[in-house]
Amino acid sequence: MATDQDRVVQVSIPLPRSLDTRIFIRLTTQAKALVLSLTTASQEELGAPRPMGSFVYALPDGQRFNPQQAIATTLFSAESSLEFTTRVAKLVARKTQLPVYVTNSISLESTGMGGTVEEEMEAFKGVAEAIISNLPKTVLPS
Repeated sequence: MATDQDRVVQVSIPLPRSLDTRIFIRLTTQAKALVLSLTTASQEELGAPRPMGSFVYALPDGQRFNPQQAIATTLFSAESSLEFTTRVAKLVARKTQLPVYVTNSISLESTGMGGTVEEEMEAFKGVAEAIISNLPKTVLPS
């Protein structure tokens, strides 16, 4: 349910080593949580629906065990995107100290070599930079 307090940011970045595919990021900032949706689409696929991918919930560990870690649980699993989704969720929860819901249907198949580890790390770095740079300053801990 959207309220006046919710802030929605939508950005897209190019998929690394891909000709025409982009990563689309939708970040919704709510009072006590963040909702993040990630997907990819090429110019030919813009109107086509994508499979759901993975859905992960993460929250900061706080002072309990290790404040530099985040705890994540999988709500819906798609093997091809689960690890990427979990890493993004933990990163955002750790940086913001807020709970975060992340859904991810990013496909790395259209990258130059079909989604190698290097290509996945480049995509992760690009997504992380785009998310952190678009977070409202009120969300980031001082």
